[in-house]
Amino acid sequence: MKKTTVLSAALLASALAMPAAAQMSVEDQIETRQSAYQFAAWNMGKIKAQAVDEEVEYDEKQIAAAANAIAAVANSGMGTLYSRDSANDRADDTRLKPNFFDELDKVQEIAVSFAQESSKLQEIAASGDKAAVARQFAKVGETCKNCHDNFRAE
Repeated sequence: MKKTTVLSAALLASALAMPAAAQMSVEDQIETRQSAYQFAAWNMGKIKAQAVDEEVEYDEKQIAAAANAIAAVANSGMGTLYSRDSANDRADDTRLKPNFFDELDKVQEIAVSFAQESSKLQEIAASGDKAAVARQFAKVGETCKNCHDNFRAE
């Protein structure tokens, strides 16, 4: 049931966002998606510092808020911010590899996994179980790594 709900929400978000993204310039698409990923990374850093590295005292409310932010990005329909033009020579400010558009099934698989694992992190963070948060954080990180390894240039 949860997988269906997450996938349905992601598809709905994508459908609703398409008209807005279609009106965006390539530069705005790139800037918007980079900002969203930077925001997610900032929140991942909060969780890592508290639940994984234990550099900062664990704060359940901060962890829950960070997990909510990551899940929001993951389920926001970001796929609409990727046009073929955003990976060609006109887009100097991106590290998106052109093979992204040749492997859309793999892209979708990774995006769905990111949404699912981020939603699980959100649920687990609400429970306050620090060890479980750390384990799920690693799973979310693996989805990020999978995308970077396949579709992000150095």
